[in-house]
Amino acid sequence: MQPGEKQLGEMQHFNTTPFGEMQPGEMQFGEMQLSPFCNVAKDKSKIYRCTEYKTLNKCKSLIILNDKKEVLKYESLHNHLEKEIDVSISVAEHKIKEEIKKNSIPMDIKPKHIFNAVSQEMGLIYPEYSTIRSQIIRNINKQFPPNIKCFDDIPIESEYYKTKRNENFMIFKNTDLIIFQSPFQAYLFSNYHKNIFADGTFYAAPKFSYQLFITRTYVGEFNMFYTTSISILKSKKQYTYETLFKEIKKNANKFRSNTLITTINFHCDFEQEYLTNNASESYNSYLNNIFPNKPLFYKLIYILKEEENLSYNDYQRRTKGNWKKKQKIFSATDEIKILIENYKSKEINLFYNGCNRNELIKLWKECLIDLNDININLK
Repeated sequence: MQPGEKQLGEMQHFNTTPFGEMQPGEMQFGEMQLSPFCNVAKDKSKIYRCTEYKTLNKCKSLIILNDKKEVLKYESLHNHLEKEIDVSISVAEHKIKEEIKKNSIPMDIKPKHIFNAVSQEMGLIYPEYSTIRSQIIRNINKQFPPNIKCFDDIPIESEYYKTKRNENFMIFKNTDLIIFQSPFQAYLFSNYHKNIFADGTFYAAPKFSYQLFITRTYVGEFNMFYTTSISILKSKKQYTYETLFKEIKKNANKFRSNTLITTINFHCDFEQEYLTNNASESYNSYLNNIFPNKPLFYKLIYILKEEENLSYNDYQRRTKGNWKKKQKIFSATDEIKILIENYKSKEINLFYNGCNRNELIKLWKECLIDLNDININLK
């Protein structure tokens, strides 16, 4: 290859020079090279042919890329199979990388899902998932937004501040505090505010912050605790906590039609230990298990939104009576599906944070216990 040529993966891009050696800065794609005999189309697409097309093999395989280096067409007509797998891997990696770039929220990308989608689309000799998995994860991680390194860098607006239902998730921010509370969580706070349980965790808080502070409420008819707000605190100043509760209550009052919230019984981690252990500390432990190390800001927000959505779906099903005994035969099937999906979501969260095998075994053991509880309730 001569100066001026480019290559992508293992493909060589020819201009007016004969093929041969590679030059610095060239792009490569398998064993394919740009045909010197074709014209560049109006859309600036280019045809790459196999390097064996000039040899006795006269290989007719080709790839067409547009000006954004996206694969428009791939014809796998190799008559020298020892090279076909190399080209296939290059094409697969390239297409996966392009698919990842299309997603604005990289945490939403499931590595196996995108692998399956691309492999089915290409329909050619394809690498095993285990051989390409680490490359997919690296490409996903490259799409993460820049990490927040100090409290002042936290943006006022962000696409990450929207729930799965496209509702506002962040309700307040100043120089010492940022509060996250979805409309659903505010509704719970406003309607079940007789006892609000509060606790903080330091382990699941981002490095630049002092504490992750969580409030939860107890819904008696379901015998369930639900998270009603999550806040990131810069310091432990008394004024910060006063502002936190003031803003949460103000936001929750928007969801009360007749009366405003005036008196709230807050139970902190040093009060009524047997209650708060169930209400908040177990949730804190869960977050600590998800984040064995201090979490990145955006990854933390993503996980909190995932948990909020699970709680929302759980509450909606319960209020509609899907889990009442009179419907237990039909609802048990739904409950099992929902339970397994919830645990799959937890597994993905653990996976992204570098969990080990024992943590996954423990997670699915808990799932089996919950499945057994469903079976007992049917009897």
